Amino acid sequence: MQADTVISTRIDAVSVTVYRAPGRAAGAIDRDWPRGYALVTETRTVDLPQGESVVRFEGVAEGLMPETAILTGMPRGVREKNRDARLLSPAGLVDAYLKRRVTLRRTDRATGKVTEQEAILSAGPTGGVIVHTAQGYEALGCSGLPERMLYPQAPKDLSPRPTLSVIATSDRATRATLQLTYLAEGFDWSASYVADMQGDGSRLDLMAWLTVANGGVTGFADAQLNVIAGQPNRQPRGAQPRAFGGPLRLTCWPMDITSTHPRWSLFPVEMPQAMMADGAQEIMVTAQRRTGRAMMAPPPPAPPPPPAPVVAEQEDLGDLKFYRVPVSVTVAASSQKQVALLRQPSVKVERLYAATVSGASGAGESRPMTLRLRLQNRKDDGLGLPMPSGRVAVFEQVGDMRLLAGEADIGDKAADERIDYDLAESADVRIAVRPTGSTRERQDWTIALSNARPFDVTAEVTIPHDIKPRPKDMERRGNAWIWRVIVPANGKADLTYTRRLPR
Repeated sequence: MQADTVISTRIDAVSVTVYRAPGRAAGAIDRDWPRGYALVTETRTVDLPQGESVVRFEGVAEGLMPETAILTGMPRGVREKNRDARLLSPAGLVDAYLKRRVTLRRTDRATGKVTEQEAILSAGPTGGVIVHTAQGYEALGCSGLPERMLYPQAPKDLSPRPTLSVIATSDRATRATLQLTYLAEGFDWSASYVADMQGDGSRLDLMAWLTVANGGVTGFADAQLNVIAGQPNRQPRGAQPRAFGGPLRLTCWPMDITSTHPRWSLFPVEMPQAMMADGAQEIMVTAQRRTGRAMMAPPPPAPPPPPAPVVAEQEDLGDLKFYRVPVSVTVAASSQKQVALLRQPSVKVERLYAATVSGASGAGESRPMTLRLRLQNRKDDGLGLPMPSGRVAVFEQVGDMRLLAGEADIGDKAADERIDYDLAESADVRIAVRPTGSTRERQDWTIALSNARPFDVTAEVTIPHDIKPRPKDMERRGNAWIWRVIVPANGKADLTYTRRLPR
């Protein structure tokens, strides 16, 4: 004999580990429905009756993948599990009562008389609701009268929150502590870096925020929050349908006229009364002569030091990086949360101008080079940390103003790796590349750099060609050669080289 349904609504403890959206190395998080996922582990306590029972876990993540759910702690295991995707909402009620009878209640605007009549829901809720009454078919909300639908009762298969139900068996009535673990879509995270250049431009202060997004309708209070940096091998799967529910959006052809409703007027703006009519304020100064030794008031106590910032702790997870937030946080529904990821003051930085040679059209035309900030991710330069992919905003101080110098996207960077921030094109530092001659086996090229700034600059040009003879004073980076040169203030620098053509 099947026992009564057991409903679990309270989560004793929860851990949320968020993975980035597969393939999103850079760019913004999808605000409507984040494309990453999370591993959620919940601890719940339930009272199980003797025999077979249906246990409903309400308040699971909206994007729960039922095939990944693992439940431990049941006395005799689980026989069946189901994800209940139908939510108790105006739209969910319409969907549940399709082809069934409801009561349509209307109020006459002139007399205030309320009438009720039976109707059958014929279509809805997407795009509107069609009801069938004794007068025929009509669209809900288009009669011009205040109206609402009344339902006999709430359907048993509708839940106010996303729910996972399981069928389990127990030999006796008992209280069990269960652990529910599952993967859920609708989560994502990214790293947001803020770099403040120091006065001389040779160093910067680097701060990073860990931004976690939860796009579902379920929030997790006092959660252990973790994130995973890197891309684990996860097989592609079909899109998971979101839990059905939400408000009704009724549309109909406009049949009203503007004179039906009263005109809306703006509220008057109340201005504060002037303290004096002429805008000035009288100040009265009083004084009193003291005949004794003046006693000076003790200085106020120093303010307490600010609390230490909470920074995520980094650990290794195979070839991935695991970041643990050391305090409990609330991962609220349909929101984003930020936690400090790292703080690194006085990081050494190199400022240079970069360009890549291309043999396409526009040869010989001058074009701007890109301002690039380069960091070497090593301890001697003030870093030496894994740097998750994200976006960096670079600020510079101009007088007493802190101004944005540019933004750049970066991929995942390991320790001892080079990090480049390509910020903006410079109209003052330019490059012109032109061919000067060619045969079947070779092409001659000239690179001309110009610097209109009042100080020397370092330029770095990437040449993706097979140069003959092989240069001895250039860096080999992949299949390209790197020409680095200091271009003097208001000066120029040239390079002539020969490209070997494939036979």
